[in-house]
Amino acid sequence: MENTGIWVAVVIIIFVLGSIFGLRVSPREKALGMMRDRARKMGLHPRLVVAPDWTKVPMATENRASMVAYYSVLIPDARLPLMRARVENQQLKVIQGGDKLNDSPIALKGIYAIDMQANCVGLYWDEESDLRGTQLEEIKTYLHSLAQV
Repeated sequence: MENTGIWVAVVIIIFVLGSIFGLRVSPREKALGMMRDRARKMGLHPRLVVAPDWTKVPMATENRASMVAYYSVLIPDARLPLMRARVENQQLKVIQGGDKLNDSPIALKGIYAIDMQANCVGLYWDEESDLRGTQLEEIKTYLHSLAQV
């Protein structure tokens, strides 16, 4: 009987500890949350969206599209034309819209595509390529420069 009580206590302790450790936020998720919060404070608008087909972001599974980070800036007084460009070999390839930016180099890491419409300029990118958010300021500057072109 004494052994049964000890085993029950051990199982309960393991169950409680497992529940506590299961509640911990992974370091990756914590870094992503902190980076997105910093981006919001800078005036960027981060969100997760379903990757559009034209971006050529690999599908999560055969039947399910991937979620991708979309960081954008709003320019209230702008009247921007519709433009969509995909990044290939660190250069923009315009899919739709004006050809001014076609073949222009892009120095940012992890960018899949750029989208410009009405008063919003945004980019689809792989947040995993920069979990510390070292290029957030460069992203904001780049998006504002695209709106000026």
